[in-house]
Amino acid sequence: MSRVFGFFQFLLILFAALPLAIIPYRSSLKIGEGLGSLLYHVWKSRREIAIRNLKAAAERGAIHLDSSPEAIIRRNFRNLGKSFIEVVKIYYGFGDRIMRGISINGAEHFEKAHSKGRGVLFITGHCGNWELNALTLSVKLTSMNAVARPIDNPYLNRLVEKTRQKYGNNVIYKRGALKKILVALKKNEAVGILMDQSVISSEGVAADFLGKKDYTMKTPAIIARKTGAAVLPLFIRRTEEGHVIEIGEEVELDGSADAEEAVFRDTVKFNSYIESYIRENPAEWLWIHRRWKRSDEAGRDVPPKKN
Repeated sequence: MSRVFGFFQFLLILFAALPLAIIPYRSSLKIGEGLGSLLYHVWKSRREIAIRNLKAAAERGAIHLDSSPEAIIRRNFRNLGKSFIEVVKIYYGFGDRIMRGISINGAEHFEKAHSKGRGVLFITGHCGNWELNALTLSVKLTSMNAVARPIDNPYLNRLVEKTRQKYGNNVIYKRGALKKILVALKKNEAVGILMDQSVISSEGVAADFLGKKDYTMKTPAIIARKTGAAVLPLFIRRTEEGHVIEIGEEVELDGSADAEEAVFRDTVKFNSYIESYIRENPAEWLWIHRRWKRSDEAGRDVPPKKN
């Protein structure tokens, strides 16, 4: 991307998003729903991926559906539209109204884990409004080091980075992230990692996710075992009043003497929290991602032998 094109793209996005930022919150959520519904109809490729993913998970018995896959994915797109509106408002400096409508359950789990002095590793996924999850936690509970991928447009990426910093988020970019994560945990800071997307074989373990095998990120398990950091599940879900952030109790790591097997078991356990969230909130996970794109390769991978 050339700098000139990137700059004009940045200005176009700012101009187009401004009306969405200044419209009253409740009204803007209705607009967000409308945008999500429009996206459902026009973004055919991702709509089909999402429906196929959900339908296959249901056929495997990994998730129970209270309505048709098409209806749930339509709600899913509407939630994405509302989340987009909320993020726009926050990035334009109108986030106070949104933040006030967010409650946090389980703060005591964080305080207990943090008191151990070895850092806290939050594990989560692309669930609910995950951007709002990290920002709100930094405002209401603790500053957060969020592991993320940089946006291709450097001007937009700088805006996102500065806004996250304003709310107490320190961005750790994935390239060369391990060293910075270890430093943060050594300082007894909190680090958040999204671990629900498919990764290459060298970065993951071959494990079931919603009833089908693919590679799941093993980095959180490796880091937790190396540092002794407390691992806490962290999720956000939408309610009628706003949002609720749920912080789970510290996850007990596997006691196996075999390091490879222990990492495998820990990763499977971490994964199970994301699966539980999806089963309870099927319209709030990022179904449009090709989560099982390496399932054939993963199916040939032999996991560590269990005792």
